[in-house]
Amino acid sequence: MSGALAGLGVVITRPRPAGEALAAALAREGALPFVFPALAIEDLPPSEALEIALARLGDASLAIFVSANAVHKGLAASQRHGPWPPRVRVAAIGEATAQALRAAGFAEVISPTERHDSEALLALPGLQRECVRGRSIVVFRGEGGREHLKESLEERGAKVTYAECYRRIRPVTDAAFLLEAWARGEVHAVSVLSAETLENFVAMVGAQGAGRLGTAALVVPHAAIGAHRDARHFSHVLVAPHGTPGLIDTLAQLRAHP
Repeated sequence: MSGALAGLGVVITRPRPAGEALAAALAREGALPFVFPALAIEDLPPSEALEIALARLGDASLAIFVSANAVHKGLAASQRHGPWPPRVRVAAIGEATAQALRAAGFAEVISPTERHDSEALLALPGLQRECVRGRSIVVFRGEGGREHLKESLEERGAKVTYAECYRRIRPVTDAAFLLEAWARGEVHAVSVLSAETLENFVAMVGAQGAGRLGTAALVVPHAAIGAHRDARHFSHVLVAPHGTPGLIDTLAQLRAHP
């Protein structure tokens, strides 16, 4: 344990399995993590649209996965239609998603290395107009979400189909333990990965927690999340590089310069 985060109270709002893994990593650095999932993932019931997308997967040239959850849920759903078609390449938004694909057995994953969002993926050479025009692309994602990726690819001449294989929900969780820790001065930062998670978190701590938000920093992976209306409730916003090492480095700066 390096102690770089010694005594720093960090609220982790990721879905529980990922949140607990991150909590363990932060605890090894001396942090005091509070796992408080503000987003949960649940399976969608089978739908005709999903089954059609999966049945036609072999006709696609590329499958894009927007998250690690899309990898886990999407690959499980695709197995109902047989093994993965070998000619269909895979792409990922973000390194965690790319790692999930590699762990599932994909040796070659198209993924941006600098930034980890749809814009960065769309900037890659293999996603340009001359590469996708006339091609079929399947996007594995949760129910709803941004349309930018689909719209951009269609503008470049691709035919894009969604394979929506899970939904994001707001958990029903008692925030009392977190608010008590906050009242004791033990919470210094809140980490969120999306605007939806941020909205959920502010709603879940409610009116009682609203007055506490201004005593903590909000740590986000993208400036657009930091510009969300709910971010203004926090003392300040820090944009952390992607991945656990980037989050730890950013939190260490907060520890050094509160």
